[in-house]
Amino acid sequence: MLPREEIATARIPGGDTLTLVSHGRDFIIMLGRDELMGTRMQFSEEQLARLTLERLDVASPRVLIGGYGMGFTYRAALAALPDTGGHVIVAEVVQEIIDWATGPLAELTGDCLADPRGEVVIADVAALVDDAVDGTTPKYDAILLDVDNGPDGIVREGNERLYTRTGIGRLRDALNVGGVLAVWSAAPDHKFTRRLKDAGLDVDVQTVRARPNNKGPQHTIWFARRVR
Repeated sequence: MLPREEIATARIPGGDTLTLVSHGRDFIIMLGRDELMGTRMQFSEEQLARLTLERLDVASPRVLIGGYGMGFTYRAALAALPDTGGHVIVAEVVQEIIDWATGPLAELTGDCLADPRGEVVIADVAALVDDAVDGTTPKYDAILLDVDNGPDGIVREGNERLYTRTGIGRLRDALNVGGVLAVWSAAPDHKFTRRLKDAGLDVDVQTVRARPNNKGPQHTIWFARRVR
C-alpha cells in the first residue's frame, strides 16, 4: 500500500487544520483526520457548477463560488460560461489554499487562475454576499456554496449562519430574480430543504455520485431558484 506523504498544512480561520497530502499520483486535502476533498473524487463538485450554469438563461452570468478547494468547481464554472461572456468570483478564506494551487497542485490548476473571466478573492463568502445585498456590488446570477461538508457538516466556525433562515434570506437577496443558489453537501438534510422553501425559493434536490463512473459516495446538491 502506498503511504501518504504530508506536503503542507494550513489553519482555517476559526477552524481546524488543513493538511495537503499526496498518495501516489493523487492529492488529498485532509481536515484533521478526515478527507475533505481529493483528486479521485471530484465529479460532484464539478457538477455543482455545470448543473447550475445549465439552469441559467443569462447571456453574461455573474457567478459567486464560496470555497476554492482544489478548484474543481471553479474550473467547471469557467468551462460552462456561455460564449457570450460571464464572470466567476471565488471567495476563499485560506491563502495557503491558493498558494498550493500555484505550487504543488500547479499541474492540476493549469492556467485557470490567469483566466480573465475569473477572479479569486481572499475573503469570507458571506462578506461578498453582504456587499451584493447592500448594493455595494452588483447582484449575482448564481451563488455556489462548497465551503463546508453541508448544512450539518460545518468546517469553519461562523459558517453555520449561511444555512439559517436569516442566512438563506441574505443569499436569496444577493441573487437577481431567476438566479440560482446551489449548495453542495456530503449528506441530505431535509430540514435545510424546508428552510430553502420557506424562503420562497423554488427548490430542486439532486443526488450526484463522487465519481463519473456512477461510483463513490452519493453527495447532495440543492438548486434553489429565486423566483421573485
